[in-house]
Amino acid sequence: MNSFHAVAIPTEVADSVRSTMKSPKYGFPAHREVAAGRALCRHCLELVRLNEEQLILFTMDAFHGVPNGETVPPSPGPVYIHADSCGRYEPGSGIPEAYRGRLLTLEAFGEDKKLVAEVRASNSQEEKIAHELFANPEVNYIQVRSTEAGCYLFRLERN
Repeated sequence: MNSFHAVAIPTEVADSVRSTMKSPKYGFPAHREVAAGRALCRHCLELVRLNEEQLILFTMDAFHGVPNGETVPPSPGPVYIHADSCGRYEPGSGIPEAYRGRLLTLEAFGEDKKLVAEVRASNSQEEKIAHELFANPEVNYIQVRSTEAGCYLFRLERN
């Protein structure tokens, strides 16, 4: 069993975006369309089915809601969710299946959003890298991003 788990965006954020079609915190318009490429929902942490399901693209600050995250400059970027309601990812052990073996960048953060380390994972090394990062007591949480697109995917926290 892993000593960490993935955390998806809160249901309140996803529901707000779906109902208002505006990004949280910023109020920028959100965009809805049928998935035309690989898109991972930041709420259920599953793929939005290509050419079948609709998605919503919006701007989100990955530090919004993180303790002390509001005391430092924001880090906004684009994220996807299913356009229709989906269940929030239930924390399991380690990296969610849809993300394993992908090109991921793991950003380890300490107090006051201080970047402690940034490591690019390839060759299915994401679990090993996360364990190594969490071995550092200065690391409070890890933000996982797409290495290819740079966008926020989910957060890892210790169990």
